[in-house]
Amino acid sequence: MGSITEAAADQPTAGLCAVVTGANKGIGLAIVCQLAERGVTVILTARDESRGTAAIRYLHSVGFTNVLFHQLDVRDPLSAASLARFLAGRFGKLDILVNNAGASGVIVNDEGLKALNIDPASWLSGKATNQVQGVIEHTYENAVVCVDTNYFGSKRVTEALLPLLRLSTSGARIVNVSSLRSELRRIPDEGIRAELSDVENLDEERIEKVLGRFLEDLKEGRLEAGGWPMMLPAYSMSKVALNAYTRVMARRCPEMRINCVHPGFVKTDINWNTGVETTEEGAKGPVMLALLPASGPSGHYFDKTTMAEF
Repeated sequence: MGSITEAAADQPTAGLCAVVTGANKGIGLAIVCQLAERGVTVILTARDESRGTAAIRYLHSVGFTNVLFHQLDVRDPLSAASLARFLAGRFGKLDILVNNAGASGVIVNDEGLKALNIDPASWLSGKATNQVQGVIEHTYENAVVCVDTNYFGSKRVTEALLPLLRLSTSGARIVNVSSLRSELRRIPDEGIRAELSDVENLDEERIEKVLGRFLEDLKEGRLEAGGWPMMLPAYSMSKVALNAYTRVMARRCPEMRINCVHPGFVKTDINWNTGVETTEEGAKGPVMLALLPASGPSGHYFDKTTMAEF
């Protein structure tokens, strides 16, 4: 897939406008920097206004004056509508949307997790599932927040900004930041995998019915019996749903390039800094997809910068 990377690097960026959600730190902030470095005007969004403005002060101090801040809570439809009004008034269109804001869906005993000293390969393979049970707590309430942030939040923002994305003269790009945990092969139940692989009949209603069953089984303590992922279940299923939504939207909007990407096992707050890659490395895949040429792929899942199987 080196050719996609090179094609993205050659794309003209003058006049392009991008929104990155959850961007005051971590991978989101690195995506903002790499897009701004290429000359894209970037709207950095964050739920916390003080953290967002602090990030902007830092970026302006290092020369990225083409970055603006707008508050955005992806769980609040009014907040998404406010961002849309701002963009319409200021730019009249949107070229790039990177849905990066995320929640882990669990409560973690940080010290206990550190003491386990789990090998990164065990995290990535899922072999650490049993090891971490004593230091990670799954509650129904946290799962609801996770699903509402990672799946519904991305959908909420995408729908609010879609009219502006349709006005992009270069054909818009939507990048949904996903996870290795999103891969369908990691779901034990064959029926669930088949349901979410049926691309021709996939739509939001089907995706959300699966999520509803998942949350019900979590609430009733039936996760294992239901064939759901046991490693970070709410996070995993929210990202599985996000990938499915990516395929739905790519089919619905053929004039856009819409893809999802696992950024890598990056050291960030969302994985309690257990990752091994830098945020700069983690931003490479999302930035590549944000700058795809018109002939680039759409409706695909990428593992970093390489196209992979859903």
